[in-house]
Amino acid sequence: MPLILEAGDEGAIELDGLVELLDAALFDARDEASIAAVAPLLARLGRNRRFLTDLAIHELKTRFALQGESSTYGAQVLMLRPPNGRYVLRANFWPARDDAVVRASGTAPFFYDMPHDHNFSFLTYGYLGPGYWSDYYAFGGAEDALPGDRAVLRFEERSRLEPGKLMLYRAHRDVHVQLPPDAFSVSLNILFPHPAQQWRSQYRFDIASDTVAAALTTTPSEVLATLAAQFGGGSGLDLVDHLRRSHPSGRMRRTALDALASVAAGPAERVALFERATQDPAVERHARQRLQRIRNG
Repeated sequence: MPLILEAGDEGAIELDGLVELLDAALFDARDEASIAAVAPLLARLGRNRRFLTDLAIHELKTRFALQGESSTYGAQVLMLRPPNGRYVLRANFWPARDDAVVRASGTAPFFYDMPHDHNFSFLTYGYLGPGYWSDYYAFGGAEDALPGDRAVLRFEERSRLEPGKLMLYRAHRDVHVQLPPDAFSVSLNILFPHPAQQWRSQYRFDIASDTVAAALTTTPSEVLATLAAQFGGGSGLDLVDHLRRSHPSGRMRRTALDALASVAAGPAERVALFERATQDPAVERHARQRLQRIRNG
């Protein structure tokens, strides 16, 4: 499960103060210890009981100017500062199951009841309300897993993000099934992206079968590769074939392989394509899965 960290006892700081301290801090998004070292700074912001209200009022007055410029999230998230490449600051809103917004939209927009991991590490702090519940699991499967692979999940506990609780969620290690809080709650996050993050898949799991159910991550370049195969003519197909053979990400190579298969002249050509691909370690298992699917009709 995520690491529970000591929140320290230093006084509250303003949001600008947190930004200044994080900008000066030397941390590595790939190193859990260095992330944990800056965690008490988030707790210090959490002890400031006014900053979030002040920011929300400011955003309302400016027609959500900051959110429009910097947020790719939905209404559940309030960005605290624009992303700067080193870290992301945000507040997350967690409605209860019987709140009007959940009754109207369902639980899916809030990731409730969906077993998943994260492809980045982040800190979270219980800021307001009783806190969301989670069933926590340890993930023992491969980082570059495919749908259908064993997840090797181990249940650890059910607990909630109580007020003042400070936790470190570790990329590809901590899996949770998030459950609604008993009453509306708010958490604060520091996310730690890194350059390879877009090529590290986030997964959805099937707890009952202990398998990887799906990869949730798709990059714009993967979509463009699919379009290039469909509509790019000969030059587009050449480019996609180059990606299939040489892109450093196994996921992009699998995407390119499927894109080429989608424009193959017929089943025999698709089979030949996937058979050749079994010689590439980056896509071998994926190609064999596709071959099996074709043979099974």
